[in-house]
Amino acid sequence: MKLFTFTATSPALALQKAQKACGRDALVVSTKQIRKKSLSQDALYELVIAVEESVTLKTEPKKPKVKPIFDDEIMDNISQTAKQLSQLEQLTDPLEAITPKGTFDQVKKELKEDEFKQIKDEIGTLADKIKILQNMLWEEHDSAKALNIPPEFAEIYRLAKKSGISESHLNTIMDETLKHMPVYMRNSTQTIKRYFHVLLKKMIPTRIEREIPKGEKKIMMFVGPTGVGKTTTLAKLAAKYSFLEYKNKVGIITLDTYRIGALEQLFQYAKMLKLPIEDVTDSIDFERALTSLGHCDLILIDTAGSAPKDKEKILKIANFLKQTDRRIDVNLVLSASAKLEDLNDAYQSFSFLNIDTLVITKLDETQSFGNIFSLIVDSKKPTSYFSTGQEVPDDIKMATGDFLVDCLFEGFTKKVYS
Repeated sequence: MKLFTFTATSPALALQKAQKACGRDALVVSTKQIRKKSLSQDALYELVIAVEESVTLKTEPKKPKVKPIFDDEIMDNISQTAKQLSQLEQLTDPLEAITPKGTFDQVKKELKEDEFKQIKDEIGTLADKIKILQNMLWEEHDSAKALNIPPEFAEIYRLAKKSGISESHLNTIMDETLKHMPVYMRNSTQTIKRYFHVLLKKMIPTRIEREIPKGEKKIMMFVGPTGVGKTTTLAKLAAKYSFLEYKNKVGIITLDTYRIGALEQLFQYAKMLKLPIEDVTDSIDFERALTSLGHCDLILIDTAGSAPKDKEKILKIANFLKQTDRRIDVNLVLSASAKLEDLNDAYQSFSFLNIDTLVITKLDETQSFGNIFSLIVDSKKPTSYFSTGQEVPDDIKMATGDFLVDCLFEGFTKKVYS
């Protein structure tokens, strides 16, 4: 392989130079900014291209530099073309999409198998190249801040940034990827996307909750801000453990006696599920309630919602925990629709309760999941459950890294959920 270096004031212009000199089959090895833009001079980018030994570098007379200007219509056309080609690439027989109905079989018979496969491969390659070009033009068109990453990473970078991942996390992920991702894996946007999927999944710790073994006991307490869905989540898990998936004996304790509506709601759930329930108004009675439900395999404890700055309410929860020596798993329940800043505030406010796991609710109420990803990475706490709607007991699932990364890149859809 031969390596050639090209420089220009933008990645797009550098790529144009490389294609004119080396042909369209040249492989992009790296792209980086070697000079920042200033008042007196434009930015400068360096593009390294690899070609076969037999390829001879083409030279053309130098032409005056002309900065391309892309209007909205051109950008829309590029976007639509890339979309159509991506759909075409996914077809089993790409020619069928562009051949009049009734003539496809006849045309296919006249083509040799290797010729047909070659056309299919060329269409796939063209779709991938246009997708890369589209993202490069997006950067120039929107006058976005220049990225020190290869153009083939532009799509995955935009998806991750749009999802709400914190900038520090995104930059770190990109830096580490550029250091360790093999060059041969960078010539396909699908390969890059799969690489990032595996990478991000490994950064998401989860804890698998299983049926309580016979003879063992477990106590789970749910804490968190007001309105995140603690009571509904508890009801879903009560149904899951008592009869939907397992056959554990389940009991319920509510410490939320502040809101009459919440108390009535939980008592109604307990009645429907035929589960014992204890309401506790004072921390001194907490141990009594635990003893009363001592025959249960699993005890689920509901607490009053607390604003992150309402230290008094959170301290009351801590006082309940001090009244017993029993092991209690503390689950912090947070909403996926909250801003990252608010999620971090909530986590810091409740963290002194020694949080064991995170439970994320309302995944169906947002299309941006980078905030959840960044919270999990920063807190280093495993996630146990995702709540995906208001339906009791159906809308809850065991947390997995695959599910969250799918939501991050594709949004929450029925396809992802299933």
